[in-house]
Amino acid sequence: MRNREKFSILKSVTALALILLCLIAAQWQYHRGLDRHHRNYLIEKNIAAATLNLTVAEKNLIVNEWRTVSTSGIFVPTQTILIRNRYYEGKYGFEYLTLFINEEGKKFWVDRGWVIAGKDAVTAPTLPATPTGNVQIVGRLRLDTSLPQGSFFALPTLGGGLISKWNAQKEVATEPFYLDLLSGSWHSAATVTAQLPELSDGPHMAYALQWLFFAGLVGYGRVLIRRSR
Repeated sequence: MRNREKFSILKSVTALALILLCLIAAQWQYHRGLDRHHRNYLIEKNIAAATLNLTVAEKNLIVNEWRTVSTSGIFVPTQTILIRNRYYEGKYGFEYLTLFINEEGKKFWVDRGWVIAGKDAVTAPTLPATPTGNVQIVGRLRLDTSLPQGSFFALPTLGGGLISKWNAQKEVATEPFYLDLLSGSWHSAATVTAQLPELSDGPHMAYALQWLFFAGLVGYGRVLIRRSR
């Protein structure tokens, strides 16, 4: 076999490999788009659904994530953690979560909303007062896998105004879910509640078509090169 024929076969094999890679990438983006569309559909459906009692909702956490649920219990004000890098209307701050123990004795975190950061990196932000006694809360059910893993910023319990690192997952054994607080039975000043995610299907379908276009270009280019000979 002449060298020119060998080189032609090599180019054809390379083109086929590139086409295959483009098709794999297109399929991957397509399925990502489907998954994201399905996730957005479930979020919209569950947000619009009627309020459930938490005891009922937690029987199937995955299906009921984002459902509005209600429960009663007490906050533990000495157990409050901050999630950094949260912005609201262009301002830097934290989401703050306080431990809650409901009447069934289950412990879980309640995301009470957003607060602006303190004057510097080690100064605790000013938080609304934590309600005392037995209260009723209404919130969105969330899986705890949505929370950052590892060390959080923990608010001081004995003054000093300093924020310390604290691994909430190791220090407190809680349920595999938390709540985004929407309302409570106490009267307090309005706070910025946890924001909903942007429910967009994203560019995945466009990327899938783009990869198909690239596959077509590779095939068309190989045909043109062969004809030019």
